[in-house]
Amino acid sequence: MKVNDWTTYLNQMTAMLDIELDEARRAELLLQFTRIAQMAGPLMDFPLDERLDVAGVYQA
Repeated sequence: MKVNDWTTYLNQMTAMLDIELDEARRAELLLQFTRIAQMAGPLMDFPLDERLDVAGVYQA
């Protein structure tokens, strides 16, 4: 996601959850989202073997 996408996501989540953030907290959350996305990037780009099974879904 791009920074603008994270801004949109944050705006949607704060509206949906009815949370008010001051600018300092909003900026810090955007920074953390960006950092997490950067760390996850190499993992998300890692190609998986076609033979690997998808994880099962627990059903009670």
